[in-house]
Amino acid sequence: MANNNPFTLSFGMSPNEFISRHEYLEEILNNFSAANPVSHAYLIEGIRGSGKTVLMTTIEKELMKEKDWLVIDLNSTQDLLSDFAMKLLDSCKKLTDIFKKGFNFSAAGFGIGINGETQNRDSVSIIYELLENLNKKNKKVLITIDEVMNGENMRHFASEFQILLRKDFSVFLLMTGLYENIYSIQNDPALTFLLRTPKIKLEPLSLAQITKVYQNVFKTDIDMAKKLAKITKGYAFAFQALGLLYFDYKDSLSLEKILLKFDDLLDDFVYRKIWQGLSEQDKNVIIAITDSKTPVNEICKKLNMTSSTFSKYRQRLLDRGIIESPQHGYVELVLPRFAEFAKYYV
Repeated sequence: MANNNPFTLSFGMSPNEFISRHEYLEEILNNFSAANPVSHAYLIEGIRGSGKTVLMTTIEKELMKEKDWLVIDLNSTQDLLSDFAMKLLDSCKKLTDIFKKGFNFSAAGFGIGINGETQNRDSVSIIYELLENLNKKNKKVLITIDEVMNGENMRHFASEFQILLRKDFSVFLLMTGLYENIYSIQNDPALTFLLRTPKIKLEPLSLAQITKVYQNVFKTDIDMAKKLAKITKGYAFAFQALGLLYFDYKDSLSLEKILLKFDDLLDDFVYRKIWQGLSEQDKNVIIAITDSKTPVNEICKKLNMTSSTFSKYRQRLLDRGIIESPQHGYVELVLPRFAEFAKYYV
């Protein structure tokens, strides 16, 4: 692949050519920067490849430009409180005039003391100490967790985060996740505050904006750019994958052959994992849907299913971002060329 290709398949990286979700970006940035934020947390939900991590990374980069913000990335597979304490400590070490005179750290980072008297401290007490010092300097802390999952680790962290808010620390939380993981977290009795947390569900990208990008990058006419944009269906990963391939092969391969490579990328990077996460009946419903909008009564007839039974699977696939309902009585696959893949996965 050419080194100057402006598109990328790396999840989470902000490619040279990407479509910013300005509405969501402005909403979160304006709220977090407000004197009295409506919420100190946001959940970004979407299917694999929908651009969740790119949106979160964009927000991080914007806040990192501000001198009064610290950004701490946490790994959902690690002990979140311990990870937060260590990373917050590392970030604070880079700042001047944050700590009292004589404040010191042990080599491990978990001995904090004053005037040479170092005592072992647990993660929570270290976090409190650091945030108190940051508050005095009017510093704010954004915590990000990518692809969050429910579990005891998350429950412990979320409970402590609520205490941090009650203590008036300037901490903010931004998390991304798949529908099923976000649903599990928001409906966990131990995590009730997250049920009230604003949730952003990523919709497909604007085809008009994709068309503009393709026309500009490929120096092609608007009809060809529109054709390419329609193939992506606004799916963020497809926008990048098709862009990457067309940039490299438009002068040497036909569009038909480029699309064969495109299918391989969709399969390898996202579709196989999406398919594996579905129930057998979910899969049957998807197979019954054609690559364009399909009447619900036609699907029910194919599957010998009542409309009330179908509605359960319909809602589940809608929630996961796999199908949409363009008009009453019809459903359509959101993911480009997914109907063809479904035939081969059976």
